[in-house]
Amino acid sequence: MSIVNLNPTSPGRRGKTTQDFSTITSKKPVKSLLLIKKTKSGRNNQGRITTRHQGGGAKKFYRLVSFSLEDGFKGTIEHIEYDPNRSARIARVKKADGSYVYVLATSDMKQGQIIKTGEDAPIESGNRFMLKNIPIGSSIHNIELSVGKGGQLVRSAGNSAQLMGRDNGYAQVRLPSGEVRLINENCQASIGVLGNEQHQNVKLGKAGSTRHRGIRPSVRGVVMNAVDHPHGGGDGGRHGVGGGKNHGSAPKTPWGQKTLGFKTRTRKKSDKFIVRSRHASKRK
Repeated sequence: MSIVNLNPTSPGRRGKTTQDFSTITSKKPVKSLLLIKKTKSGRNNQGRITTRHQGGGAKKFYRLVSFSLEDGFKGTIEHIEYDPNRSARIARVKKADGSYVYVLATSDMKQGQIIKTGEDAPIESGNRFMLKNIPIGSSIHNIELSVGKGGQLVRSAGNSAQLMGRDNGYAQVRLPSGEVRLINENCQASIGVLGNEQHQNVKLGKAGSTRHRGIRPSVRGVVMNAVDHPHGGGDGGRHGVGGGKNHGSAPKTPWGQKTLGFKTRTRKKSDKFIVRSRHASKRK
């Protein structure tokens, strides 16, 4: 997958790039695997905004992607499709009984490829196994955290984790963040690296591209009045965050919560499964 440059027919298109859709083989999704996705504009069930700067955006249907497959599954990839709800591509897989499922597509998936699960399946990209049956050093994605719950880790474009080892019923997995984590070896994971690797290098080029994604503008706290934000106020001129008459000692949210250097993860039950923190390299 590569980045496509656009002709500079307008100022917005001059710096804009887009994804290469040449690997997509079908633009018509399976209707039985679609759901209507209503936009909530960051509001909860009481109508209050709990996530700011959301609203608008292009209408889209949600694709029902299977993050787990039953043992002994066998299917044939019919198409590689675009999914507007995630950065990775999805593959339409036809089962023996004629029904369809969507799975996350790896970088080397092709039409006609056979997808299998179980101990008897070959160690090939796209096939799914328990961690105890995957060779050490393999690149994996769509990893379960709890047995039978379905993949929760490593599901975005271009990502993969590495199986480092196994001991006492747990597998050591190095995640894309650099964190090394213990996961039950009976949890499932898929082989391979997810496709659409250049997703992070796409340049939006214009403000409208962000609005199409349902993201509304945000205003910096330092340009507000002191009554509106902890960063606001000051006696003229531009100023940064931290220190000063109305700023306090550290960057804060509009409600006074610290935003830098403030630990948000405290006394988590899963801390005991983290062998190496993703912050370990930053402390050196």
